Amino acid sequence: MELQEKVAVPIFTEVEKEVFLRDIYPQRRPAVLRGVSLGPCLEKWTVEYLGQNGGDKEVKIHVSTVPQMDFLHKNFAYKTLPFNEFVKRASEKKHSDFFLCEDESYYLRSLGEDVRKEPADLSKQFPVLAEDFHIPQFFTADQFFSSVFRISSCGLQLWTHYDVMDNLLAQVTGTKRVVLYSPQDALHLYLSGDKSEVVDIDSPDLKRFPDFVKAKRYECVLEPGDLLFIPALWFHNTVALQFGVGVNVFWRHLPADSYDRKDPYGNKDPVAATRALQALERALHTLDELPADYRDFYVGVVNQPNFPIRFDSDY
Repeated sequence: MELQEKVAVPIFTEVEKEVFLRDIYPQRRPAVLRGVSLGPCLEKWTVEYLGQNGGDKEVKIHVSTVPQMDFLHKNFAYKTLPFNEFVKRASEKKHSDFFLCEDESYYLRSLGEDVRKEPADLSKQFPVLAEDFHIPQFFTADQFFSSVFRISSCGLQLWTHYDVMDNLLAQVTGTKRVVLYSPQDALHLYLSGDKSEVVDIDSPDLKRFPDFVKAKRYECVLEPGDLLFIPALWFHNTVALQFGVGVNVFWRHLPADSYDRKDPYGNKDPVAATRALQALERALHTLDELPADYRDFYVGVVNQPNFPIRFDSDY
């Protein structure tokens, strides 16, 4: 099988804010930051400690009979558990109490108090645990958008997708493999919205997805204490190599009015992009009014290299 070109994500040690903003951030490429102080969470956040100090607050979780979760085909169920019970179950490989089967997989992406309006904020949902985690001050306070708990069963794999905000993924406990793809390779990822249809990125079906091999694969393994800088629009796919706890911190790097104000997850396309895509869709539907030969002609004109706007279509 033809293989993708692989590139290791670079690792930087003892990174201060000035170094990050001067040498790493402007490059708009993923980077592992090692040796940044995350606070006492690295020593404290055992399963027992999390259960005792996270409380019995109900959390909404993903539960699946297989470790490879697929958002497009929804091969998981949404369930609720008290946080302390969830952490206990997620840390186990076999469960005496379960929803679907004794080796089911669990995933938590924490939510805001009002799921439809408020972004997740560790300091609001888990105030005691938030005291243990120090958010790296690599952006200004007014840029902060959310801090998200991400807790996964061992072996859990999450679908390939992109976010529209810059973010730092802090690995607190356990190890995690992260595979990333550049925004420039979007056409090779067979997108459905912000997600790739290629669920198995390690053994892809190349009859269905022949161009997937053209996408360059960036890869790293996060150890406890590592930070991964994921620039906006970079696609990423994660596998928990062990039961793991992480915190994902998102911030607005574009002007605040660029983002959809009704988006508590921070993953809706910028307002201008949404308007442009809607206009493009209307334009394509307008071309449907023409006979096929005319339609093909005008699509070809638009796709000429010197035409000010280019687009791909199914015509």
